[in-house]
Amino acid sequence: MATQAVLLFAGQGAQKVGMGLDLAGAFPVVGDMLAKADAALGYSLSQVMFEGPMEELTKTSRCQPALYVHGLALLEVLKSKVPELEVVACAGLSLGEFTAHAAAGTFSFETGLNLVFQRGAFMEEACESTQGAMVAMLGGEEAAIRALAAECEVDVANLNAPGQIVLSGSVTGIEAAAAKSKECGIKRAIVLPVAGAYHSRLMASAQAKLEGVLAEAAVVSPGVPVVSNFEAAVVSEPEAIRSALVSQVTGSVRWVESMQLLIAQGHKLFIELGPDATLAGLMGKIDKSVKVISIKDVASLETGVLELGE
Repeated sequence: MATQAVLLFAGQGAQKVGMGLDLAGAFPVVGDMLAKADAALGYSLSQVMFEGPMEELTKTSRCQPALYVHGLALLEVLKSKVPELEVVACAGLSLGEFTAHAAAGTFSFETGLNLVFQRGAFMEEACESTQGAMVAMLGGEEAAIRALAAECEVDVANLNAPGQIVLSGSVTGIEAAAAKSKECGIKRAIVLPVAGAYHSRLMASAQAKLEGVLAEAAVVSPGVPVVSNFEAAVVSEPEAIRSALVSQVTGSVRWVESMQLLIAQGHKLFIELGPDATLAGLMGKIDKSVKVISIKDVASLETGVLELGE
């Protein structure tokens, strides 16, 4: 009997030096995927993934293709270990939405790799040309946080979990929002160690450039439903997919609504594919009744395969 599961793919920030190293040693198919990526990109992505340094891996132009390749490598070996696995839907946090589309067959491995490499480069350029920052607001009501964002002229970047909303925008705006957070009923405001203001108006230049690249990319309707971060809905037509992926660059990541949609459809088993268990942690805040198996390396793969067989 087939095991049905929704696949979840990691977003930027999940990267870790050493990601994929044990997988490449244990599974020749992973080594082949990394070699293909290295050749396509014109530099050794695998070396950056395996050896770092973290400063290099954290660069937007490096970590986005690294997370993309790592997620798809994990999926490849998982399918070889659990051939009866039936993927019923896919989703990914921010960058992870591209990995989700590749997993669902929206575009080829190579097309997706080029898209995320260019997306990362465009966003890196936008970071370097603007003075941006991000702050996580823990606790507090969504309406109060949205009002604070509007007052400080910053944007709502991520709605990650109940009680966890991230704002993004100019350094001055983010500093003002953090300073005023307590009086808005927010328990803690944590300025994030990021290079710029992702999912905000400061990414407009990256959005425009990505739109041009996506217009030329070969995109088809996915084989299984993929939930859009921007729409918090399943998007299946090629032009709608392009539009959603473009809008996501400056738009909010509506992760809570996206997960609630999948749960409302009756899905109870999720598999997170990425270097850490961030998405499992968020799901624990969204709905504790569903199961998330996090697979990040050879050891967790073996454990996950056993869990899926139960």
